[in-house]
Amino acid sequence: MSTQRLKGKVALVTGASRGLGKAMAIALAAEGAKLALAARDREKLEAVAQETGGSVFALDVTSEEEVNALEPKVREALGPVDILINNAGINIRKKLVDFSLTEWRSVMDANLTSVFLMCRAFVPHMKGRAYGRIVNMASIMSHVSLPERSAYSASKTALLGLTRALSLELAAEAITVNCISPGPFATEMNQKIINDKELNAQFLAGIPVGRWGSLDEVGALAVYLCLPEAGFVTGTDIVIDGGWLAR
Repeated sequence: MSTQRLKGKVALVTGASRGLGKAMAIALAAEGAKLALAARDREKLEAVAQETGGSVFALDVTSEEEVNALEPKVREALGPVDILINNAGINIRKKLVDFSLTEWRSVMDANLTSVFLMCRAFVPHMKGRAYGRIVNMASIMSHVSLPERSAYSASKTALLGLTRALSLELAAEAITVNCISPGPFATEMNQKIINDKELNAQFLAGIPVGRWGSLDEVGALAVYLCLPEAGFVTGTDIVIDGGWLAR
C-alpha cells in the first residue's frame, strides 16, 4: 500500500518508456510524486502515462537544444523538478576494433553526455529549496566488464566520476547525487541473453541468488534514495546485482 512519501515532489525520469525507467516511474508515482516522463518514443510514453498519471515529454536527451527547451516546459506544466532520474541509455555490443567513431560517440552521448545536459539544465532550479535528488543509472559494467562492452563500460564508469564530483558541488544545497548500478535485470536490453538458453544458463550460474533481478526492486531502491531519510547518502554508487560482485 502506498504511503505517499513523495507527495508534492516533481520527478523527471528519462528513458521512462520501458524497462528500469518505467519501473522507477511507476514506483515514484505510487509514492505520490508528480511525473515528467521523458523518452524518444511518444507512443510508449503515453502507455506509461496511462499507468502512472505522468506527463509526457518526447525528446532526444542527447540534443542540447531539446534538453534546454525541456526544462521550462516541465516547470510550466508541473513546477520545478525536485527529483531527476537519469536513466536513458544504449548499449552497442561489439569488439572495440569494430566500432565506428559514430557508434562510439552515440553510446557516450546517450549514457554520459545526456546526463551532463540534463543536470546542467535542471540543477539551477533545484537550488535554494533545501531538497533535491539526482539518481544516475550506472551499471555493474562500471565495476566489472565483459567482452564487447568497451563503449558501454567506459561510459558508465565515467558516469561514476561525474556523480562524485557533482555531489560535492551540490552538497551544501541539500541536493544528493547518487548512482545505481544494476546487475542482471530482465529488461529489453538483456532479452537476447534471456532468450538464449545457453547464455541464460551461464549468466544465472554467476548470480549467487540464482535469478535475474525484477524491475520493482530497482524501483524500490530509487524511491529510497529520493526520501528525506536518504539525505545523508550522496556521492556514492549502490550496486544491486544479486551478489555478482561478491563472488
